[in-house]
Amino acid sequence: MENIKKTITVVTPTFNEEQNIEKVYLEVKKIFKELEDVEYNHLFIDNDSKDNSQNILREISSKDKNVKLIFNRTDYGHIKSPFHAIRQTTSDATIFLVCDLQDPPNLIKEFVSKWKSGSKLVLGVKKSSKENSLVFLIRKIYYKLLNSISSENLQENFLGFGLYDKLVVDYLKKIDDPEPYLRGLVIESGFKPDVIKYDQDKRTAGITKNNFFTLYDLAMIGITSYSKVPLRVIILISFLLGLISLSISTVYLFYKLLFWNEFQLGIAPIIVLFTFLFSIVLFFLGIIGEYILSIHIRLRKRPLVIEKERVNFEKNN
Repeated sequence: MENIKKTITVVTPTFNEEQNIEKVYLEVKKIFKELEDVEYNHLFIDNDSKDNSQNILREISSKDKNVKLIFNRTDYGHIKSPFHAIRQTTSDATIFLVCDLQDPPNLIKEFVSKWKSGSKLVLGVKKSSKENSLVFLIRKIYYKLLNSISSENLQENFLGFGLYDKLVVDYLKKIDDPEPYLRGLVIESGFKPDVIKYDQDKRTAGITKNNFFTLYDLAMIGITSYSKVPLRVIILISFLLGLISLSISTVYLFYKLLFWNEFQLGIAPIIVLFTFLFSIVLFFLGIIGEYILSIHIRLRKRPLVIEKERVNFEKNN
């Protein structure tokens, strides 16, 4: 009886990656030629690229039916689009790989080896990076902070690069969240992860799509999804500031009553105290606003993406 080969889908999101698409496609194809005991397909999901990315993808998919394409109607961002693509896979395992080749495709061999040994969740974790050193440091601090306040033990320096068994993907398919935090959800699945560390390289070509706002957005999704601590800290600090303000006011009133003529209150300390308290209030309102925004987004129940077209999918997919 002929052995049925296991199947793996490699998911790669693209947005204006015309210089990298063919490179990552050829790298993945070469790797799976060496993995003869598994079959694979490569799913690209494009976020309405404005360069020549879509034409390149169409040309590749016309020559290689193992390449599947999803074209989105517009740019849905780097959080929703990859998560949607992962949820469309039906293979025995799914590998998430970005298009810029900063994460080494050769690590796929180690992912598959761990998977064959029984692991259901294999995570690629950065131990160093050739990206901007300041950005890497900020990321490191953020993950330590998030882990210290999180309800889940999240994996530091894990950006999504890894292998997810079908059981993990099936769990992700049950998640009804318009702002999914993939890095937390895979840990939430309950499967013990195997970690493979690697050195992240520089981009091979093109420019990063991440900026302060996209990174801030991702950071806030992580915090509001997995921690109540900021809200509890606000309550505690507000209570303490109230006590301090009441104490200072009582002392000032006491001195004023005892030394009515000699004790001059002055306007300067009042302005300083008011400015300080006002800035604290604004900061706290910002944090509360992030939680309210998170609730608002989830209550709208909007779809992750709206697809424009699929290529090389079977009729039942």
